[in-house]
Amino acid sequence: MTSRNESLFARSQRVIPGGVNSPVRAFKSVGGVPVFFTRGRGAWLWDVDDRAYIDYVGSWGPMILGHAHPEVVQAVQEAAAGSLSFGAPTERELEMAELLTTLVPSMELVRLVSSGTEATMSAIRLARGFTGRNVIVKFEGCYHGHGDALLVKAGSGALTFGQPSSAGVPAETTQHTLVLDYNDVPGLERAFAERGDDIAAVILEPVAGNMNLVRPTDAFMQALRTLTERSGSLLIFDEVMTGFRVGLTGAQGLFGIRPDLTTLGKVVGGGMPLGAFGGRRDIMERLAPLGPVYQAGTLSGNPVAVAAGLATLRLVQTPGFYDRLSETTRTLVSGLVEAGRSAGAGFSGDCVGGMFGVFFSDEPPKTFAEVMRADKERFNRFFHEMLDRGVYLAPSAFEAGFVSAAHGEDEIRKTLDAARDAFGAIAR
Repeated sequence: MTSRNESLFARSQRVIPGGVNSPVRAFKSVGGVPVFFTRGRGAWLWDVDDRAYIDYVGSWGPMILGHAHPEVVQAVQEAAAGSLSFGAPTERELEMAELLTTLVPSMELVRLVSSGTEATMSAIRLARGFTGRNVIVKFEGCYHGHGDALLVKAGSGALTFGQPSSAGVPAETTQHTLVLDYNDVPGLERAFAERGDDIAAVILEPVAGNMNLVRPTDAFMQALRTLTERSGSLLIFDEVMTGFRVGLTGAQGLFGIRPDLTTLGKVVGGGMPLGAFGGRRDIMERLAPLGPVYQAGTLSGNPVAVAAGLATLRLVQTPGFYDRLSETTRTLVSGLVEAGRSAGAGFSGDCVGGMFGVFFSDEPPKTFAEVMRADKERFNRFFHEMLDRGVYLAPSAFEAGFVSAAHGEDEIRKTLDAARDAFGAIAR
């Protein structure tokens, strides 16, 4: 009997490219049919066949409170009743800007946009306009949205499909994008020795989440700040994923590094389409209407999205919120690693705040090359065994996972029970 998931996917492929509106949703990396969901509550999702799943994707990070948190839903309903959009200033967007500049001190001025991709594209343009330079440094395996200049050996969906660059991007667009290895201090030093006067900015995920979770070394982070300051380049932290996910002040607060520009998304919108970028006052004042760097957006600061974001950010400031979230995530990861190794699998994991990564390798990778050496096929089998047992992981070996505040002892216990069975199944 054909499931509703299967029939809906068949219909979708007739009218949507690949049947999905974002590539990694297609399950092409892991095989099989993607899950069509109808509702979520807390740590749980239900699909169109009314099967329940414990959710570790969390809409790829935003759902830090879990699905359909009543205070967030109420805030959205109240905002929507006023109007879905004004295309003009509102008090809520001012409140959001004030809150962001308070929580993330490196953001002295901030501008709201509609997505993480829009935030990173705008930050890159601003960095070039401010410095008068063209070269952008990014790191292999890091993903910064689908802007042309950054789709060079990108991670996330592009990596999943084994296509590190995208068709349709002119060579002229990427000729000024320099790709280096994550956590490679000597390589970074060589790049600045050779091209430092040409480099407008270095952009990175301060905790990589789009080649699965890879944390930076202290030496790498310090070298980034030292070399960019010395050369007059800007340091851009892409915290679209890590912002308010690994801690209240983002990864920059955890590592004690103050970037020149920061991009935000995901959690900042509470599940609604919202992004932001901000940084040093002298840099941000180069934006129109104050300066010559143009950036605009009809739906920027959308009142409904801002309402969801404000409600979410107020709730994550509850005392002890991140301590509890981090502890839950550590319990999950340590349990998964123990279950994998007990079953004789080469299996490892790591976590930062509410982000985690698991790998079919003996140790958590520190570089893109090490990520690529992990056993992708065993992950694919593990993914489907977990899905069959009601646990929804990211459908790719190259994506981080996410825990929410709604994940409790019961969800973690059920997940680890499922994992022990899944490891046993793939070992046979």
